[in-house]
Amino acid sequence: MAVNLVNVESVSKVYGTRALLDGVSLGVSEGDRIGVVGRNGDGKTTLIRMLAKLEEADTGRVTHSGGLHLGVLTQHDSLDPTATVRHEVIRDLADHEWAGNAKIRDVLTGLFGGLDLPGFPQGLDTVIGPLSGGERRRIALAKLLIEEQDLIILDEPTNHLDVEGIAWLAQHLRERRSALVCVTHDRWFLDQVSTRMWDVQKGAVYEYEGGYSDYVFARAERERIAATEEVKRQNLVRKELAWLRRGAPARTSKPRFRVEAANELIADVPPPRDKSELMKFASSRLGRTVFDLEDVTVQAGPKVLLKHLTWHLGPGDRVGLVGVNGAGKTSLLRALAEAARSEGEKQPAAGRIVTGKTVKLAYLSQEVAELDPNWRVLQAVQAVRDRVDLGKGREMTAGQLCETFGFNKEKQWTPVGDLSGGERRRLQLLRLLMDEPNVLFLDEPTNDLDIETLTQLEDLLDGWPGSMVVISHDRFFIERTTDNVFALLGDGTLRMLPRGIDEYLERRRKMEEVAAAAVLASVPAATKSASAADTRAAKKELQKIERQLDKISEKETKLHTQIADNATDFERVAKLDAELRELAGEREDLELRWLELAEDA
Repeated sequence: MAVNLVNVESVSKVYGTRALLDGVSLGVSEGDRIGVVGRNGDGKTTLIRMLAKLEEADTGRVTHSGGLHLGVLTQHDSLDPTATVRHEVIRDLADHEWAGNAKIRDVLTGLFGGLDLPGFPQGLDTVIGPLSGGERRRIALAKLLIEEQDLIILDEPTNHLDVEGIAWLAQHLRERRSALVCVTHDRWFLDQVSTRMWDVQKGAVYEYEGGYSDYVFARAERERIAATEEVKRQNLVRKELAWLRRGAPARTSKPRFRVEAANELIADVPPPRDKSELMKFASSRLGRTVFDLEDVTVQAGPKVLLKHLTWHLGPGDRVGLVGVNGAGKTSLLRALAEAARSEGEKQPAAGRIVTGKTVKLAYLSQEVAELDPNWRVLQAVQAVRDRVDLGKGREMTAGQLCETFGFNKEKQWTPVGDLSGGERRRLQLLRLLMDEPNVLFLDEPTNDLDIETLTQLEDLLDGWPGSMVVISHDRFFIERTTDNVFALLGDGTLRMLPRGIDEYLERRRKMEEVAAAAVLASVPAATKSASAADTRAAKKELQKIERQLDKISEKETKLHTQIADNATDFERVAKLDAELRELAGEREDLELRWLELAEDA
């Protein structure tokens, strides 16, 4: 029987006049892998902070099992800004100790792309203070994952990770023995790591068996039976379930009768998008040309990111753009946006971009546009226009669209200056759509959005008639809203991937293997033969040095004990201290030799 690690009994938490949690009771046992979902502001973070005893409950109690080893990733790290990455992540481990640890190597490579931390100015010796929030967050995550815990609690661990980093993290967590509680809006990630779900809603926590896909089915079924939610929301849940069952590979882990029940539940739900109808409507709004790129070179400063690029973005094309960090995804969108704004007068470093005459572009960048903080939410939307035509006879007022994006009637009168980061992001996207564009560029649109808002955005985009390019690390969102995936693989080219993101990850692995093989192939045969013998000799000497270092550690421990026992005998302490310094010198020489041999081995 699994040991209970954390117990939550009748816990309540009130902020102001609002009850975030009301009489919640639940538990976490060994082997549990729990995904936590719910709207922003409904109490997900409060719940896991109370689980970790970082926050006190108003009533009820939280108990931990004796000797519980707990690891927590919060949204605000506690890293020392004056320390280096080495000090925070690896602590006082000698180079030969951490470099010889497969787990540490795996974490550093998975989160940073290499043991030398490419992208950090001084690698492991980079001081943390000047680093960005995303870089600090990866450091905090690496520090946590290198240690062993009984339970790991993670709050939005996929933020600031690229597609490869998220895929690595999912595999790493599946292979760990630790129990897991994870808050995230990344639905693909939830399906990969979760075997149970907690849905935080209006002060209560609803529990579901299975991953995210199973949760969508169970919630749709619960709402159908209880009939407690409005029809619109029921339809949204069923629409998402329909996409999970039909559009993407079936992810449910439930028995056949559950699969059949899910199919019956969505029998009358049409496909998410009528592609041919949308293409026809988009062509009538855009004509034949949207963007045509001919032999284009894209640069960021002096750095060439893309060269000899010929590409056609047509009317109604819905494209997901993925790629390694720094490959040029955002730079490509900026080049297209500049060409559109200047009506073709501003061109890239080389080649030509032809922009359609009827193109009306809306570009959601990663930076949240500043708005008058004294404006009310509804005013900010109405400043663009009062009504919006969504195509196919669908029309919405500014107030209706606000409600779709989670701004209820009361929230619509909130000053913009009082909104959270996620709410400002929603407002920025809302204003863009209100301007009735026919081309959308979305650069990381899912940042700070909860799953319910993402579902509503996806539903809105389903019937949106125009061309769209999405850059996102959220696999679920890309697969859900786009029809084709293109990749920038860091080699200056843009490639279409018929099998989507799975193909992208396969290609990246092959590229790394080819690069490693090329390095090996460049070594002459005679050198390889000689180096094989050298490698064997180096490994033998490494093992010998490691045994010597272990003996030195034992001697140092004994000397420290003797110094403590003879603290009042100054002559004896001086002699022991001299021996200690001599051992430290030996250790330093051996560690330097270990590093030299490690390169050969």
